[in-house]
Amino acid sequence: MRTIIVFTGILGLAALGGCSSSTPAAEAGSAAEAPGAGSTSYPLTYENCDFESTVEQAPTRAVSLNQSATEILIRLGLSGRVVGTAYETDPVPADIQAEYEAIPLLTDGLLKHETLLEAQPDFVYSSFASFLTAENAGERAELQELGVPTYLTEFDCTYHEAVEGGATFEMLQEEIEAIAEIFDVSAAGEALVAQQRSVIDDGLATAEAITGSPRLVWFYSTAADASTPSVAGPGGLPQTVTELLGAQNVFADASTKWPEVSWDEVAARNPDVIVLADLTRGYPGDTAQEKIDFLKSDPLTSTMDAVRNDRFIVVPGQYMDPSVHSVEAIPAVAEGLVELGFA
Repeated sequence: MRTIIVFTGILGLAALGGCSSSTPAAEAGSAAEAPGAGSTSYPLTYENCDFESTVEQAPTRAVSLNQSATEILIRLGLSGRVVGTAYETDPVPADIQAEYEAIPLLTDGLLKHETLLEAQPDFVYSSFASFLTAENAGERAELQELGVPTYLTEFDCTYHEAVEGGATFEMLQEEIEAIAEIFDVSAAGEALVAQQRSVIDDGLATAEAITGSPRLVWFYSTAADASTPSVAGPGGLPQTVTELLGAQNVFADASTKWPEVSWDEVAARNPDVIVLADLTRGYPGDTAQEKIDFLKSDPLTSTMDAVRNDRFIVVPGQYMDPSVHSVEAIPAVAEGLVELGFA
């Protein structure tokens, strides 16, 4: 069995220097915890995903609509200004678990408009376009009219569509800096970005040992009956990681960044390595072990070269989504490829 399992993010962002209370990012965020203590001038108007928002003062009652947004706020030293969160999908790193659990969980699933307003937010932050809709937390224009400015990650301005020009880690760094400016903690933003860049540099150093151009499929999840896998296409961070490592994404020609394909298509493209997302949402087939069990038992997929030779790299699902963890995909997959013999 040559499955490579990587869980640095689950163990507390070890590759990111821990980012605990003793790290520069946390110290900078803590020092600027008091709203208005930094260098941001208000009112602050910013454009994000072709939508203009204005914050009149540093937010003190923020609501984050999903886990990755919450973690960015915590790592900027802002947990005391977050009055609610939602949609927790992955284990919380140990070094921020206490802060995370202190933030009220407003709902176990997608946050609805009425529940959001009950929290009396002065800022809403989301990593997914589908959360800022009339059916869920509310549209950005509606919330702005209610005096609640928003921020939507540039990775998902339009649900599941590929980012024009391709997703980059510079986009994530710019997002961190933008959130830090909105909350008036720019020094904390600069420190966190520096840590992110260090992880990228370490991963690229490992990647120098990779030979050839291994062909990858990034397997995220499946439908309930396991018939249609969701895999990474172009325009998302998995595609960017693949290119940075000198590898190939076998679904780089798809029309969306997370296409639902067939197993016939996967088998026909015969990837050298399968990168598996280990998800903890509790849906059928979410865990890496369930994915491996299916791939080995299915009459078609069990014949694939990567499956027969146990060429799997297992990573937390957070590594495939835009978050502070996504940079860790670079060293994780690079190390996996080297250990699987592509060096």
